[in-house]
Amino acid sequence: MRITLLGAGAWGTALAKILQENGNHVTLWDRDTDLLNKLQGGANEKYLPGVKLPDDWKIQPDFAKAVGGAECVVLAIPSQAFREVVSRLKGHPAIFVSVTKGIEYETGETMSRILREYAPADRVAALSGPSFAREVALGIPTTVVCASESEGTAKTVQGMFHRPEFRIYRSTDILGVEYGGALKNVIAIAAGVSDGLGYGDNTKAGLVSRALAEMKRLGVASGAQAETFAGLSGLGDLMLTCFSRQSRNRDLGERLGRGETIQAIEASHPKLAEGYPTAKSAHKLAQDKKTATPIIDEVFAMLYENKNPKQAVRDLISRAFKAED
Repeated sequence: MRITLLGAGAWGTALAKILQENGNHVTLWDRDTDLLNKLQGGANEKYLPGVKLPDDWKIQPDFAKAVGGAECVVLAIPSQAFREVVSRLKGHPAIFVSVTKGIEYETGETMSRILREYAPADRVAALSGPSFAREVALGIPTTVVCASESEGTAKTVQGMFHRPEFRIYRSTDILGVEYGGALKNVIAIAAGVSDGLGYGDNTKAGLVSRALAEMKRLGVASGAQAETFAGLSGLGDLMLTCFSRQSRNRDLGERLGRGETIQAIEASHPKLAEGYPTAKSAHKLAQDKKTATPIIDEVFAMLYENKNPKQAVRDLISRAFKAED
C-alpha cells in the first residue's frame, strides 16, 4: 500500500520502519524539516539513537505532497496538535490510523472521534497496546491491538502492520482501546510518584489494581466496553507503563515523588510526557461524566495545583470505606 506517516518521533519512526519492511511504500512527514533530512540517511538519532532505519522510504516536508495519493494515513501526532493536522485531511479518501494516546481537553474526545469529524467512521482505526517505540524498532517481540468500528478496516490495518515480531490483534471497541491507552499514562505518573516516595511493591500493586477499575469506570461512562480494559490496551499497557524504567510518564511521577516541582521538571525537559496534558483532560472528562476517579484526581492536583505527593497519598488512603468494584 501507499502509506503516509505523519509525525516522525520515536513511535512514528518505529511504525514507519515496520510498514516499510512489510513491503509498503512509505512516505514520512514531520513539521521538523531538520529531523526529516536526517531520516533520509537511515537514522533518527534524536529519538531512536543507534537504531538502523530504512534508507529507501520517501521523505516529504510538503504536507499536501506527502498525503497526496496515500491509501492509508497513519497519524503519530501529539494529542495537542492532532485536530489542527487532521483538519487538513478533510475529504481525503484514505484509511486513517491514529497511533496517538490522548484525550482532547475541550471536548473529552479521543483521537478517533476527532478523525470522525473529517472522515467516515468505517475508514478510521486506532492502534494501541504495550509497546515502547525503541523495542518495536529493534524487532523485540511486541503485541498490540488495532480497533475500528469496521471489521474490514481493522483487518486491513492488521495486515499492514503484522510481522513475526509484531503481532496485531483486532477489536471493534475503538473507544475502549483509546481510553485505555490514554488513561494509563495518567496512572503511570501515580506509579512513579509511589516509586519516588520510596514505597514498595505492595503499594504499586494496589495502585495499579484500583487504577484499572477506575479506568474501566470512566471508559464505560464514556461509551467503551468494560471487557476491553482487561486486554492489551488496558491492563497490558498499564503494566508496561507503570513498572518499566523506560516509561517517561513513570519517570515524571518519580521526579514529583522525590520533591521536584512540575515547573522544574518542565524546565529541564520542555516536552513533558503525554500523561501531563491527559491528566487535565481526564480530570475534566470525569467531572463531565460525574464519575469517581480518585487516583486521576490526585494526579491532576499534584500536576496542576502543586499538591504535596505525600498528602495526595494520605487523602487517597483515608477515603471512606467501600466495597471493591
